[in-house]
Amino acid sequence: MQTTLPDTYAYTKPWPSCARLTWYHGMEAPFRVFGLVRGASGSYRRLPDGLAERVNGEVPALALHTAGGRIRFCTDSGAIAVLVKPLQGGMSPHMPLTGATGCDIYVGGVYSYTCKPSDADGGAYDGVVEKGPGVSLIEINLPLYNGIAALWIGLEDTARITPPTPYRMDDPVLFYGSSITQGGCASRPGNAYPAFLGRWLNLDHVNLGFSGCGRGEPVMAEYIASLNLSAFVMDYDHNAPTAEHLMATHERFFKIVRKAHPRLPVLALSKPDVERDPEFYAARREIIRRTCDRAAAAGDDRVWFIDGEALFGTENRDACTVDGSHPNDLGFLRMAEAIRPVLRRALGV
Repeated sequence: MQTTLPDTYAYTKPWPSCARLTWYHGMEAPFRVFGLVRGASGSYRRLPDGLAERVNGEVPALALHTAGGRIRFCTDSGAIAVLVKPLQGGMSPHMPLTGATGCDIYVGGVYSYTCKPSDADGGAYDGVVEKGPGVSLIEINLPLYNGIAALWIGLEDTARITPPTPYRMDDPVLFYGSSITQGGCASRPGNAYPAFLGRWLNLDHVNLGFSGCGRGEPVMAEYIASLNLSAFVMDYDHNAPTAEHLMATHERFFKIVRKAHPRLPVLALSKPDVERDPEFYAARREIIRRTCDRAAAAGDDRVWFIDGEALFGTENRDACTVDGSHPNDLGFLRMAEAIRPVLRRALGV
């Protein structure tokens, strides 16, 4: 617990009782962090120490991004304040800072507020939510394309903090793939398609989307195979540089995971932006479909193919991306809506 703010920051939000807030290190007990692993230095990241360096050159930096990370707790505090120091500055030309570096807050499963960086220099930013009386489940979704150097949560000094209500299943659903899987270019963290699905179905989830770097390496398949999961969503079509690369890696990746988990539900997706090059898309789609068909022919009834062409729907598809490739919030919503019935069927929920 920290009763005063960091010396380098002055809290200025105009909530009348801010002076009475008690400040806590938000990534420590009694708060619970989901979707991330803790490194030896105490920081949170998406891959264990040493693993990212064995994948490919850009993954070590991307593993520090907190995509899919959530802080959850229950409290009766009438105000929830969040103060964040990002790991780094910088911004993308096609993704809002609110999604890349911001945090959003859900109260009782309902979106309430986005904590917004004021600029791209990596400075601290804050936000405060007012809520009604009684105990509520609070979920803070962490940045999609940045890490967390420090995060504090301010609650009324008389507030109670209790553990979050449990998820539907003990084990998470894991999403592996590209920049789209990581959440580019959602306007806020809760609008990435894995976040939609986790929230709608009350499922814990792990986001292992690595922008430009989800290439189906065996070391990643072996890591995923080592985990206890409720389901696995395999979505790295976009980052396989060629159809030949996808052919050489996709079924191999699936088999490594399947050997360790014979009954794990596996959903294999092809990429959604088919208009850019239909012939290129079709060749890759058939490679992914073949992985699923061959498994099914061998008696595997726990694998589902999802055709990427269906992910953006049939109307106004051109409104679903920011650049012809990366989904905006509409695109992510449609992706989640298309995947949801398949995931429900796979999990039996």
